[in-house]
Amino acid sequence: MGIESFLSETNTVETLRKQFVKFNRLCLKIESYNHLAVAFSGGVDSTFLIKVAVDLLGGNAIAITVNAPYIANWELAEARALTEQYGIKHLFIETDIPEEIRYNPVDRCYLCKSKVFTTIKRHAEKLGIMTVADGSNADDTKDYRPGMRALSELDIKSPLLECDITKDEIRQWSKLLALETWDKPAYACLLTRLPYGTIVDMEALRMIEAAEAYLIERNIRAVRVRKHESMARIEIEKSELPKIFDVTLMSEIALALKHIGFEHVTLDLEGYTMGSFNKGVVKS
Repeated sequence: MGIESFLSETNTVETLRKQFVKFNRLCLKIESYNHLAVAFSGGVDSTFLIKVAVDLLGGNAIAITVNAPYIANWELAEARALTEQYGIKHLFIETDIPEEIRYNPVDRCYLCKSKVFTTIKRHAEKLGIMTVADGSNADDTKDYRPGMRALSELDIKSPLLECDITKDEIRQWSKLLALETWDKPAYACLLTRLPYGTIVDMEALRMIEAAEAYLIERNIRAVRVRKHESMARIEIEKSELPKIFDVTLMSEIALALKHIGFEHVTLDLEGYTMGSFNKGVVKS
């Protein structure tokens, strides 16, 4: 049966696993865990993973979300709404900015994930859950991701990556399962908007979050606002660049971001690039 036929039907995890070899492989892996806690952001990958896990494991699967200052409030709200919509058990953990990443070091992601996933594991174990998983997928190996080392050290499972499942496949299967996140743009924590070596302060994070929220409200969904001291550098998907090349809209955006606190507002003509601050960073 082709994808087109699937789109007109009500699909479940069980119907998809009969049609896609890699999907079935993922199901078998998740079933082998028996109990599972999923580090949940509300993004495409973790939403797909927790939905499949809950369909397979029922109440033995739980979503755990870290509520940290470098996570946008609207992302936390969307994560909460999704688990409520799908009837998924959901635990929020309040955390601060770890002192180790206060100056946004190059290995920030490693240091942060070490702290965050240690905390998630501790809370999961209190609930009798010994297995924690994240939503890393096969495409996540294409960028500088020092945090992957932390996951390995803490024995965090990455079933999507282990089954060689790509982002496109996750979106395709999410659409078949009628998950509203199937076409949600990829996001990352607000720390990625600051150059390495830049002190992380609450005001900078507030400005970035407010600027991105404003642009999303203007229907510019896939967006990053990189903060270079007092300047905002806006990155959007190349496909959306024509939308922003409107004199009136550009003036409104500049005015809004200056009101937020930026002195200068620029548009990156290359468009959004995953991990643009990682250029020149040597992978280890």
